[in-house]
Amino acid sequence: MKHSSQDNHPAEPTKSELEILQVLWKHGPSTVRFVNDTLNEQKRAVQYTSTLKTMQLMTEKGLLHRDESQMKHVYSPAVDEQPIKTLLVNRLVDSMYNGSASSLMMQLLGHHKPSKKELDAIRKMLNNLDKE
Repeated sequence: MKHSSQDNHPAEPTKSELEILQVLWKHGPSTVRFVNDTLNEQKRAVQYTSTLKTMQLMTEKGLLHRDESQMKHVYSPAVDEQPIKTLLVNRLVDSMYNGSASSLMMQLLGHHKPSKKELDAIRKMLNNLDKE
């Protein structure tokens, strides 16, 4: 099985791979048909063969596990959601905001109105950071 160049870091998924991972993180182990149908409903038109090939490549990269014990192969994430999101956010902050998390936050809050629940969660997180 191939991994990223640094075994202690997960491979960085492409946009298409991330869409597949999001389906599997939300719905759990699934067939290619289920993932493809979900992508077509939620994201964009995707050919079954494209989804199948991407999921096969993701298995080779170490992003997915494939259970071949049944007639229909079932795929599950080989990586946890949080480390992947952390990796992608860190890359975004480094490349787009010169390493400034506050610049990213200002951009987000300036263009996306958070709900009261989200604002409460942000306040709680900030309060916890102040205590450290």
